[in-house]
Amino acid sequence: MNLLFKALSSSTRTKMLKMLMKEEMHISALAKKFGISVPVTAKHIKILEKAGLIERKEIGRSHVLKVNSEQIYEVLNAFTEVSSIKMPKDKSILDALKLTCNIRTKRVSDKELLISIDGKEGYYLYEVNGDIADVPMNSYKIKEDSELKLKKLIPITEKIIKITTR
Repeated sequence: MNLLFKALSSSTRTKMLKMLMKEEMHISALAKKFGISVPVTAKHIKILEKAGLIERKEIGRSHVLKVNSEQIYEVLNAFTEVSSIKMPKDKSILDALKLTCNIRTKRVSDKELLISIDGKEGYYLYEVNGDIADVPMNSYKIKEDSELKLKKLIPITEKIIKITTR
């Protein structure tokens, strides 16, 4: 984890990650975009590689870099709260949530939509045993030991467009 924080502590490295998230790039092209030498770029890349944030493909003497997005998501999962409960079969996912956290729901037709967990408002998806469920939380009945993952849909800015009117 310390390697990760070290890698992200440099604004140059975070900008490199942002650029590499958009496209794979050679070290020399990355150096040129940043206006720094290839050796300095290579030092930054080694730190990002040690943290597992980027991967390198060697094509002859050329090195192409790409972001390891799975590692970025995995790091964020390290901060996830984990709870365990016991409950009878055929109870709903919504029943399980009520036993473990303070939730707020919104009824839309016959569906209960989760809109807040422990005061954190937003929209949530849920997975049961690694599969995204396709039924509402109040309708999904638990039949066996299961792992429930709640995933908040976080609005991450993909692009900013600044518009100037004439």
